[in-house]
Amino acid sequence: MPVWDDVITERDKLVYNAAGFGQKRIGFGQKPALIIIDVTYAFVGDKPEPIMESIKRFPNSCGEEGWAAVRQIASLLPVVREKNIPVIYTASDTVQKPSAWTSWKSSRMKEENRVATNQIVREISPSANDILVYKSRASIFYGTPLLSILISLRADTLLVCGCTTSGCVRASAIDAWSSNFKVAVIEECVFDRAQTSHKINLFDMNAKYADVVSVSDIKEYIAKL
Repeated sequence: MPVWDDVITERDKLVYNAAGFGQKRIGFGQKPALIIIDVTYAFVGDKPEPIMESIKRFPNSCGEEGWAAVRQIASLLPVVREKNIPVIYTASDTVQKPSAWTSWKSSRMKEENRVATNQIVREISPSANDILVYKSRASIFYGTPLLSILISLRADTLLVCGCTTSGCVRASAIDAWSSNFKVAVIEECVFDRAQTSHKINLFDMNAKYADVVSVSDIKEYIAKL
């Protein structure tokens, strides 16, 4: 049963099925890259704990769901690196280039906490061969050199992890699809602070822009490369 099955109405399921949305898989290519979007302390807190506790200190935290995804990403990284698949991380560049927009949207985040919370969490920290891209908007492509990097790597498939499902993950998946990449959103490796938004956006991305796949699907795919 899909993770979104309990929030999508029967009417909407019938409409999407009748229209043919989500009936075909995009599939995988031969040159994947693993994309890990914004898995920083700002979005998961400094330890696994209920979200209402975590946001007392980390206003943007997604709580325990974030840490569950961190564990899944950590299990995937050795498999990916063994095959020399590029790993690309993103984080906010608001520490380097704060703006009125980012200050307004993050009004609860004190300036002195920005640097510390913008770090990739230790459990999945980048290796020397990985790439870190800083971004200022939701999409990992907007205002960044990512497209040029992916072209130079000859990547044809993006394996997407990170947060939030309804925000940066969705925006990035749509832009990746628009740039003719095959997009696989790894269900257990993405997360959101809102459970309903998480499920609905997985449903909609799977219907239109990406394949929503499991960690086991990705490991099986990588093993065959």
